[in-house]
Amino acid sequence: MAKKKKSVELSDKKIKFTIEKRFFKAIRYYPTAMSLDAMELDEKGDKLGVINLAFAHIPKDIKKIVKPK
Repeated sequence: MAKKKKSVELSDKKIKFTIEKRFFKAIRYYPTAMSLDAMELDEKGDKLGVINLAFAHIPKDIKKIVKPK
């Protein structure tokens, strides 16, 4: 039986999205925990820090890119 991946690297896909006027760039997706590591950015594109977001809080169009059916 194939071993399941612990995480899916997304930093090479350059997925960017906004939540409540905050800008994020997707870094890594954890399918077992249903969470996403995202880099928070300011308006200029400067890095503010890494945040772990619940998959339910991500916009629907980004969910389709991260976890296609």
